[in-house]
Amino acid sequence: QKFSQENTLSIPSVNRDYYEKNTGKARYNTRNCPKTIQDMDNFITLLETSAVISTIFQYLSGALICRKYISKKSTGDSSGFPFICGFLSCSYWVHYGMLSNENSVVLVNCVGVTLFLIYSLVYYVFTVNKNAYVKLFLFVLMALFGIVFYINTIPEPAQAQNFMGIVCLIVTVTFFAAPLTNLLHVIRVKNSESMPFPLIVMSFLVSIQWLIYGIMISDTFIQLPNFLGCVLSLVQLSLFVCYPPKSFSGQGYKLLDQSVVY
Repeated sequence: QKFSQENTLSIPSVNRDYYEKNTGKARYNTRNCPKTIQDMDNFITLLETSAVISTIFQYLSGALICRKYISKKSTGDSSGFPFICGFLSCSYWVHYGMLSNENSVVLVNCVGVTLFLIYSLVYYVFTVNKNAYVKLFLFVLMALFGIVFYINTIPEPAQAQNFMGIVCLIVTVTFFAAPLTNLLHVIRVKNSESMPFPLIVMSFLVSIQWLIYGIMISDTFIQLPNFLGCVLSLVQLSLFVCYPPKSFSGQGYKLLDQSVVY
C-alpha cells in the first residue's frame, strides 16, 4: 500500500511507529502542512526534552543519600530496596522504550539504570546486611532476565510491546506502597515533617510532563503510572496543608525512601 504525503497527517499517533517502520517517513510530514501541526510537533519535542531532563534531575536525588552514607560510612537503618527497585523499573522501561521506538524513554531510563546501579553498589559497600542485599539483588536480576527472555520468544512485536508495557505498569504501581506507608505515618502523628517537600513537588512536575506526553502520543502505558504519580503527589502535598510541618530541617536527606520510582 502506498501513502501520499497528505496521508501522513491523517494517521493516528497510536499507529505512528507502524507507519514510520513501513514507510520510512517521520511521524508528521511538516513540509507544506498547516502551522498548527508544526506547532504540535514542536510542542511534543519540547515536552519530551523537558521531561527527560526533569526525570534525570529526579534520579540524581539519590546522590544526596549516597553522600550521607559515605560521610557516615554506614547506611544506618535506611533501606536499599528503593535503589534496587529503581534499577529494575528503569531496566524494564528501557526494553519497553526499545519495543515502542520511544527514544526518550530509552534515554532517560538508561541514565536511570546506570545511576541506580551506582547507588546500589554504594549501599552495598556501607551496609552491614550484605548477604541479604546480595540475595535481593540476585532475585531482581533473575526477574529482569526472565522477563527479557520471555519477551524475545514472542513473535509479534505489538504483543511483545503490550506485555512489556503491562509488566512496567505493574512494577511501577507496586512501588507506590513506599510513599503510601509514609502517608499513614503522617496522618497518625499529624505532622508532615517527615515528608520531602522538594522531592514531592519535583515528582509531580515529572509525572505531569510524562502524563501529557503519553496523552500526546496515545501511549496508555506511559499515561497510567504517571497519572497515579500525579494523584499521589497531590495527596502528599495536601498533607502539608492539613498537617503543616513544625520544621523543614533534615528533609533534604529523606528522599528516596518515600519516593516513587518511574
